[in-house]
Amino acid sequence: MEPKATGLYSKLAQLYDTLMGDVDYESWADYIDEIMQTHHPDPFDVMEAACGTGSVILSLAELECYRLTGTDMSEEMVQVARQKAEDMEYNVPFEAYAFKDLPYQNQFDCVYSVFDSINYLHSENEILKSLEAIHRSLKPGGLFIFDFSTPKNSLESVDYLNEAEGERGNIRFFRKSWYQPDDKIHVNDFEIEELDPSTKKVISMWNETHRQRAYTLSEMLSILDQTSYHLVAKYDGFDLVEANENSARVTIVLRCQKTQ
Repeated sequence: MEPKATGLYSKLAQLYDTLMGDVDYESWADYIDEIMQTHHPDPFDVMEAACGTGSVILSLAELECYRLTGTDMSEEMVQVARQKAEDMEYNVPFEAYAFKDLPYQNQFDCVYSVFDSINYLHSENEILKSLEAIHRSLKPGGLFIFDFSTPKNSLESVDYLNEAEGERGNIRFFRKSWYQPDDKIHVNDFEIEELDPSTKKVISMWNETHRQRAYTLSEMLSILDQTSYHLVAKYDGFDLVEANENSARVTIVLRCQKTQ
C-alpha cells in the first residue's frame, strides 16, 4: 500500500499531542508570561500565532489574567485546540490563519509564537511578510515574542528525533529526521497509518513531510533590521539571559513602534 501525500498538520493533528508528550507546556507558558510581564506595562489582549493544538495558550489560560486568541494555519490543528478548550471549559477562540494572512488591526498587546514555527518560513521575504501582518495586529507599543531553532539545535537533536514512533487510538506514526547543512533545512518525514480497530491491520496510509529552515542569530537579526520593530531582547533557550551565536534556540522580543 502506497502512502498518500497530505498537507502539513492535517493527518498529524490527531497525533500531535502524542508526538509532543514530553514537552513541558506549562513551563513554556510560564516563560512567555515572564517575558510579557517583564517588557510590557499591562499586557491583556494576547494572541498565539501558530498555536498548534493549543497546549501553550490553554496553559496561559490557567493564569486567568489574559484575554486570549489562538491562530494556526492548519484547520485540523485548530479543530483539536477548540475541542481541548471546550473540554477544559476555557473561553479561548481559535481561528485558522497563516502568519501572513492575519486579519487583525491594532488588537493585541502581545503576540507570541513558539516551538520553531518561524522556521517553517524558508525565506527572508516570507519572514518579512509575516512580521508585517503581526505588526498590523499589534497595538502601539505591543510585543511580538517568537523563538527559532538554529543549525546547532538541528545538529544536536537530529539523532533523538530520528526513528521515532507513536500511537493514539487507531492512528500511529513513524518519523524519520535528518538535517541538510548545505541549505540549513531540517526534514521530519512522517508515515501515518490508520488501523482497523478490531484487527489492527493497516487500512490507510499517509505521508507528511515537514521542512524547517534553521537560522543563525546573525541571519535573523539581519532580517529584523529591515523592519520597523525595535529589538527589545534576544534570549538563550528558556532563560532571560542574552543569546549568542552558540545558542541552540533563541527567543526574540520585538516592540511595535507605530503610533495611533
